Amino acid sequence: MSLQKPKTQPIMLSPEQLSDRWGNAVGVPTLANWRVKGKGPRFVKVGGRVRYPIVDVEQWEEKRRAASTAEYDRSDFD
Repeated sequence: MSLQKPKTQPIMLSPEQLSDRWGNAVGVPTLANWRVKGKGPRFVKVGGRVRYPIVDVEQWEEKRRAASTAEYDRSDFD
């Protein structure tokens, strides 16, 4: 008999939790606007509710990491 590890559930953030994560620098309405425009972190809809997988949030944040404003990628915000 083989023992299988229980599957862990991926961490998913609501728009409110994502806004909180970023110190409310980006509001829930802005996140909704980004979803319409195809900007911001990837998201999924679960039961009609928007959720952001933490792995996608972290990838999005890492892509925007910069050492100076000269190298900052603003393409998602135009």
